[in-house]
Amino acid sequence: MLSTEAPFTIRKWTLKEYHKLGQMGFFHPEERVELLSGNIIKMSAKGTAHTSALGRTDRLLQNLFGNLAWVRMQDPIALDDNSEPEPDIALVRIDPLDYATHHPTPSEVYLIIEVADTSLTFDREIKAKAYARSGITDYWVLNVNERQLHVFREPADDGYQSEVILGETASISPLQFPTVNIAIQAMLPPIISS
Repeated sequence: MLSTEAPFTIRKWTLKEYHKLGQMGFFHPEERVELLSGNIIKMSAKGTAHTSALGRTDRLLQNLFGNLAWVRMQDPIALDDNSEPEPDIALVRIDPLDYATHHPTPSEVYLIIEVADTSLTFDREIKAKAYARSGITDYWVLNVNERQLHVFREPADDGYQSEVILGETASISPLQFPTVNIAIQAMLPPIISS
């Protein structure tokens, strides 16, 4: 008779345990990790296109949103007891205490943007499901290789119910700021002809 039992189990981590590991020095200071759905994920190295797009997007959003929202770059977001990702960009509610006592939670997040060069599948599938389950209403993945923006909206427990892919010549407004128009091309690295 064959056993249907798995030969191993996966150990999921809580946010409290994850923070304890960090305090104990378990992670190398230069190591970039994040907690997602109870899994400790080692983040991939950033290529030049990723870095360029991240910097351009940060600068653009800082200029557009000024005192309307706080633009956070690669800082933690507390989704739930098992997830604390560090999205490339998070547009969050301004907190008078500058989030000194907690990381922004889904109710304080207006928009999350991940910049993808090598991480497109991970950002569109794994991260999208975690963000949707937590109720993040506006999630964008900037695909620097194809020069497109994937816009995820209508979160549900099994993922986003809407994904729209926009080309680089399009523009978009965040759900919470419909009067702010963002040109997708302004977020992407410039095309350098040889």
